[in-house]
Amino acid sequence: MQIDRVRGKEMDQFLKAVLALKNMDEAYAFFDDLCTINEVQAFAQRLEVGRMLAAKCTYQKIELETGASTATISRVKRAMQHGNGMYQLTLDRVLDPKRK
Repeated sequence: MQIDRVRGKEMDQFLKAVLALKNMDEAYAFFDDLCTINEVQAFAQRLEVGRMLAAKCTYQKIELETGASTATISRVKRAMQHGNGMYQLTLDRVLDPKRK
């Protein structure tokens, strides 16, 4: 995994902090304190690109609706095809909350 390069105490602390958030308000506040608006928007955009790719939308439609560049769309697509399967897992859980 790519993230193995940054695995360690600080990353563990960060991920534990994310997992400790109890609700949407806490998540908004945490990421508001932690990230710039552009960083948070980039995360949200990538997840939406993933949702649209999973729904078999064209690059043109994704670009038009999300404002994502073709490079971003390609990166997400590559992660979905050759990554750890987490885009699909999290999208399934978000779109169908009974599938936790």
